[in-house]
Amino acid sequence: MTGHEPALLDHHCHGLLTRDVDRAGFESMMNEGARPSPLGTTFFDSMLGIAVRRWCAPVLDLEPHAPAEAYLARRRELGVAEVNRRLVQASGIGTFLVDTGLTPEALTSPGELAALCGGRGHEVVRLEAVAEEVLAGGTPASGFAEAVTERLRSSGAVGAKSIAAYRVGLRLPAARPGDDELVRALAAVGPDATGRHRVAEPTINAWLAWAAVDLGLPLQFHVAYGDSDVDLDECDPLRLTAFLRATEERGVPVLLLHNYPFHRNAAYLAQVFDHVFMDVGLATHNTGALSAAVLRESLELVPFGKLLFSSDAFGLAELYHLGALLFRRGLAATLGALVDAGEMSAQDAERVTRLVSHENARRAYGLADVAG
Repeated sequence: MTGHEPALLDHHCHGLLTRDVDRAGFESMMNEGARPSPLGTTFFDSMLGIAVRRWCAPVLDLEPHAPAEAYLARRRELGVAEVNRRLVQASGIGTFLVDTGLTPEALTSPGELAALCGGRGHEVVRLEAVAEEVLAGGTPASGFAEAVTERLRSSGAVGAKSIAAYRVGLRLPAARPGDDELVRALAAVGPDATGRHRVAEPTINAWLAWAAVDLGLPLQFHVAYGDSDVDLDECDPLRLTAFLRATEERGVPVLLLHNYPFHRNAAYLAQVFDHVFMDVGLATHNTGALSAAVLRESLELVPFGKLLFSSDAFGLAELYHLGALLFRRGLAATLGALVDAGEMSAQDAERVTRLVSHENARRAYGLADVAG
């Protein structure tokens, strides 16, 4: 990051692995299928793989486009702690809003992540994770609403996240489910063979989203592109239209995450609903050098005060570095072309960059006192 580039506020990300991984483990985290490529292929043969070799290799003292084996060998030589430090520092991110609900194994906490670059870390609480913890603790259906509400109220989180997209799709109701509806729905959620309660019931997932709105917590939704648990046709953000109409007067920000390949639909929603914001987080590092096209298509319609930066980095520090670098490059290229064509002033481009890089997120999450 140069002295002229604002520090980024990453409004949606996850913790980092604190253990070294082999090639299979690394590649399993380079894709949403959660496993290495089969049949002798490799995820280094992708736009993300090319970007890792082009942009992350120099941070680890290698030449750009170093072979994958050389890159992974250097990564093991340095060790995960040093790799995490270098790549997170190189990202130029100053503030991290961390979804702490995705923990298949131990990951860095918001504070530990931010400490890698002397930044700030804040928690975003995952609604379904809170609900499942309450159920696992033996809370009866009659006490579920009160217990979840109290946990959310006392969490200290700056926002909440819904993964309804993974569980039931995004067609949430335009009215808050009543208490009796909720109790009846909870009767269908029992522990599985491992003793875990998995909340995947439309009334409960909808109630959770409404609970966040009731508490005034900025509400994130996973939208569109995700792993193989997602039915993509049920994850178009347009399916949230009724919910967005019903919640607009509440004034609680609703933040649409990822959105690809429905990013133009998300941009429309951000234009027509006052409380809706969007990003293109997960798509940025996955589409590599071609990510500028996704950002440009989003900017066709989204108001400049409604677009946020996110990396959606998970596990690998490379995803922080690439999410930030590719975002900056794509935004600069898009705005620069407009300036060169006389369609936008240089001052306008600088203002848009500040808004999208950190000011919009600070406003949406009530972090006005936090430097970008």
